[in-house]
Amino acid sequence: MMHIFLANNRTELIERCRAKVAQRPQRAAAVDQLRTGVPIFLEQLERTLEAEEQGRHSVSEGISGKSGGDVEAMSEIGLSAMAHGRLLLDLDHTIDQVVHDYGDVCQAITDLAVEKDAPFGVEEFRTLNRCLDNAIADATTFQPATWRGE
Repeated sequence: MMHIFLANNRTELIERCRAKVAQRPQRAAAVDQLRTGVPIFLEQLERTLEAEEQGRHSVSEGISGKSGGDVEAMSEIGLSAMAHGRLLLDLDHTIDQVVHDYGDVCQAITDLAVEKDAPFGVEEFRTLNRCLDNAIADATTFQPATWRGE
């Protein structure tokens, strides 16, 4: 089960994401970014997967949002991704970098899963993709003047 895998490997996944960010030119993971980004996303992803495993789909959607997002009812992932995106943009990162940060999370999870031969189902990967899609959309949907108080 992916949520157990994530919980058991949280520290390593965070380190792998940090290393992936550091490998990109002119990019280093800031302390604030790591506190508000990857760890929170992983925790929310774990809770989403666990809720779905238990058949609590409304709880899952409250945490991670519906497929395709929902601008009328922001999910937990959406709200924290928006804050994370705002932080990164305030640190002069580009939207490209924000998107690649979330891609790093996906790559870290799948790379480690392959290394450890972790068996995940298609539904779990669908949930991972939904969470990433919603997080990326909310992290990159912004009003720059509003965010910077202009």
